[in-house]
Amino acid sequence: MDLSTTYMGLPLKHPVVASASPLSESLHGIRRLEDGGVAAIVLFSLFEEQIRHENEVFSQLMASGSESFAESLSYFPAAADYHAGPERYLELIRRAVEAVDIPVIASLNCMSDEGWIDYARQIEQAGARGLELNIYGIETDPRISGSDIEQRYVDILTAVKSAVRIPVALKLSPFFSAMAHMAMRLEQAGADALVLFNRFYQPDVDIERLEVLPSLELSSPGEIRLPLLWIALLHGKFAPSLGATTGVAGAGEIVKYLLAGADAVMTASALLRHGPTYAAVLVKGLEHWMDAHGFASLALLKGSMSHGRIANASAYERANYIKVLESFQIPPV
Repeated sequence: MDLSTTYMGLPLKHPVVASASPLSESLHGIRRLEDGGVAAIVLFSLFEEQIRHENEVFSQLMASGSESFAESLSYFPAAADYHAGPERYLELIRRAVEAVDIPVIASLNCMSDEGWIDYARQIEQAGARGLELNIYGIETDPRISGSDIEQRYVDILTAVKSAVRIPVALKLSPFFSAMAHMAMRLEQAGADALVLFNRFYQPDVDIERLEVLPSLELSSPGEIRLPLLWIALLHGKFAPSLGATTGVAGAGEIVKYLLAGADAVMTASALLRHGPTYAAVLVKGLEHWMDAHGFASLALLKGSMSHGRIANASAYERANYIKVLESFQIPPV
């Protein structure tokens, strides 16, 4: 059975990819993911504000020591040894590329145009096979319009693509008002892949302590619906690969995403819940389903239930809400 696929121009032995998580924060974790059976690894994101913070802390340390006796400066690390900036992240990429045989894809989140370009170049030089742009931000300024935000995505992608030769993916927000139009603009700007969708930070409120809780729950299968819808709608209409993420609990979600048209299916929550070896379980489950349903290759399966390939395409576009609710049992009065 042929499970091979291509994602952002990278050949993969199967479509199950480890998305960014604490498992990819160390070389040990990266090796565990490869041994567990994933086809590629997306590293945790390098955040520009984290780099700036490290640089500021180092500058403060050096400034405070400059007022002491010269011999006391020995307790500060040399600038070259401190690894201020992205050096630790870049070193992880270098070591990971040497240690594993599967593609290592870096992830980047920046605030400034200079940051996107500079760190993207350094990531490419470190040996990453691809780069995922994690453009994460919640706009609270009412003067910033939706078109301004969309243009920022296009500008960032254009700048990064002009600076590197490795393939570039965008991890998208689900909140664009015209997703298909946005996909077209990103294709024109050179995107090699679109990842659907980013999970934005959504805090909770403790009503007893009256505190905002910085919590984030692992994804659940119910969250598959929105990315599944848009992957099915976009498949076959655009050149960039489609990466699915969010809501993968078992092989069933893998199959659904592939039927809709995903080229790769990413998961972090399932691997965090069950461990890296669960990747092999997901792949085995996919193989079992394909065998039972007569699919000899992933190429035959992928996109076979996308918007453009099913008889009732309106099933992806409209549904009578009340009609759907009628299927539920209404308690007697």
